[in-house]
Amino acid sequence: MGVVISGKYVKLPCYPLKNKTSLKMASCSETNASSVDIDDEPVETAASLKREARLRKFRELHLKRNEARKLNQQEVVEEDKKRKLPANWEAKKARLEWELAETQKKKECAAKGEDYRRVKLLEVTADDAERWERKKKKKNPDTGFAGYAEAQFRQYQRLTKQIKPDLENYEKQREECGEDFHPTPNSLIHGTHVPTKTGIDRMVEDLEKQIDKRAKYSRRRAYNDDADIDYINERNAKFNKKAERFYGKYTAEIKQNLERGTAV
Repeated sequence: MGVVISGKYVKLPCYPLKNKTSLKMASCSETNASSVDIDDEPVETAASLKREARLRKFRELHLKRNEARKLNQQEVVEEDKKRKLPANWEAKKARLEWELAETQKKKECAAKGEDYRRVKLLEVTADDAERWERKKKKKNPDTGFAGYAEAQFRQYQRLTKQIKPDLENYEKQREECGEDFHPTPNSLIHGTHVPTKTGIDRMVEDLEKQIDKRAKYSRRRAYNDDADIDYINERNAKFNKKAERFYGKYTAEIKQNLERGTAV
């Protein structure tokens, strides 16, 4: 075995292998190198899979964060809309929805040729019916002062409810008055009626009840949380208000000087 150098052929020495052990060692080294390359591949594959899993989880968390941000923005917009609506908007909305549902049911009953009132009563439960009956039995409820006309009408209903008809006295007056019992434009019965003692006593008793009720009634006055506390109890507070009402205009300057600390 040789090579050509500068136009001359040079023969190279050849060293033969002494034994088979050298061949085995050479083959083992090649085998070990190839096995190292094969073992590195699973390590790299596991690392890449783990990295991909982490990236996938990161992307999922990113999407969840964006979704939560979007939902929060929607809730803020809805809350701002509700804040701008009137205070009684929920009640108005419920009332309008109920009216629309009632109108729709009426149209359906009219199309079928049914009585809407009877169809509606079929949907009423026994508990609701009992509750409505209890409300109907409560006559002349006191809903508070709304006007003098309504207050007078309530008093008229209360007084007429107390009246117990006396049929014997009715027949007696009818016989005494004759045709004037049912007066006409030409009848002159003014001053002819004389009330009974029982009727007078009943009127006096009712007037005494009204006087007692007025004595117990006290108009509610608004309480001001920002007002200065210049009292030690409720009785002292009433006395201070009374003194302020009568002498406040005379002592206003003295009070201001004391508060400023410029009083002499």
